[in-house]
Amino acid sequence: MAEIKDPENTVIVELKDGNVVIELLADVAPKHAARMKELARAGEYDNVCFHRVIDGFMAQTGDVAHGDMEDGFNLRMAGTGGSEHPNLPAEFSSLPHDRGTLGAARSANPDSANSQFFINFKDNHFLNGQYTVYGRVIEGMEHVDAITKGEPPANPDRMISVKVAADV
Repeated sequence: MAEIKDPENTVIVELKDGNVVIELLADVAPKHAARMKELARAGEYDNVCFHRVIDGFMAQTGDVAHGDMEDGFNLRMAGTGGSEHPNLPAEFSSLPHDRGTLGAARSANPDSANSQFFINFKDNHFLNGQYTVYGRVIEGMEHVDAITKGEPPANPDRMISVKVAADV
C-alpha cells in the first residue's frame, strides 16, 4: 500500500478488484473533504453504485439517497441526488482536473454539490474552475479504470466500503 502521509485526510474505497486510496485535499476544499469523511464514517457510501461511467471521461458515484445497492436499489433514480445533508458551496481552486482527481458532482448550480463525486479517467481540463477538486487517487487507479462503463451501467459496480484511513 502507498505510504499514507495524513491518515485523517485519506479514504480507502474498496472496489471489487481492489482498494483505491484517495488523498483528500482538505487545505484546498475543506467543506468537501469534511463531507466525504463524515459520510464515510457513517457508512453512507458503503454499497453505493457507480451510476454514470463514461469511458475516457469519468466515473461518478456517491448518491447516498438512491445509489445503495442493498436498500431498495433503483438504478433509474441513482444520480438524482437529494440528501438530508445541506448542499455545499463551491470551493473552486486552481487545481486542474487531471487523471485521478476527485471532483464534486453537482447540478447547474455551482453551490449544489452534496455527496456525489467523480474520478477523472483522464485529464479533463475543460472542467477546471467549474467543479470543485477535492482529492486525488494515490493508489489503485487501475481499479478505477476497470469500473463497468455505462450511463447507467447495466450491472453497475459499487463501492463495497469507504473508510477514513485513520479509522482502519
